[in-house]
Amino acid sequence: MHDDDYKDKLSEAAYRVCRLAATEQPFTGEYNDHWLAGDYLCVCCERLLFSSRHKFNAGCGWPSFYQSADSAIEYRQDSSHNMVRTEVRCANCQSHLGHVFDDGPQPTGKRYCINSVSLLFKAS
Repeated sequence: MHDDDYKDKLSEAAYRVCRLAATEQPFTGEYNDHWLAGDYLCVCCERLLFSSRHKFNAGCGWPSFYQSADSAIEYRQDSSHNMVRTEVRCANCQSHLGHVFDDGPQPTGKRYCINSVSLLFKAS
């Protein structure tokens, strides 16, 4: 699917984040303070990205996970905004999800900081 094809499928906010690599405002996302059991899928292609079992409250304003689903994430260097970070994208459709940092809890020490609008939740 071409980026423009997602305009009909996604909300304006989701399109900006997923296809143009924008960031939603902290503490505004639907899944920031969301603790139901289930799976978080890519809003663009519905591939499994994260499980609620790996979600934690990082206090950063975005849904945070310490582990992703196997082979679900692609990593890219992001040097925008005068910072060097690791961007995370859906490995299936290249949708921008957020960033990953090395300040998360064990057992991985990772904090996947993810935009809510890039996710689709399926309760278990």
